[in-house]
Amino acid sequence: MTEPLDVAKLQRRLAEFATARNWQPYHTPKNLVAALSVEASELVEIFQWLTPEESARVMSDPDTAHRVTDEVADVLAYLLQLCEVLGIDPLAALDAKIDRNERRFPAP
Repeated sequence: MTEPLDVAKLQRRLAEFATARNWQPYHTPKNLVAALSVEASELVEIFQWLTPEESARVMSDPDTAHRVTDEVADVLAYLLQLCEVLGIDPLAALDAKIDRNERRFPAP
């Protein structure tokens, strides 16, 4: 049985992966944000010319679903690495942002 995944465990795996390849000198906030932007753009590229209806069905095509899944993973990987470098707890940051949005945009 495999252990359940959590953010901290994934961040450790990413850090170990980078350390084993001596990539830490390149994992500056600036570089990680740039890489995050590139990966997000690659995700956008998949959807760029789809109609809203086609985009809703994107996961029904195995090849496209695989590309989307890989790009989502790349975006998340760089975001988690950025959070690690900057000392941001991504789940706490999201929780706080949802709280602020609930106050800013109250439900009718």
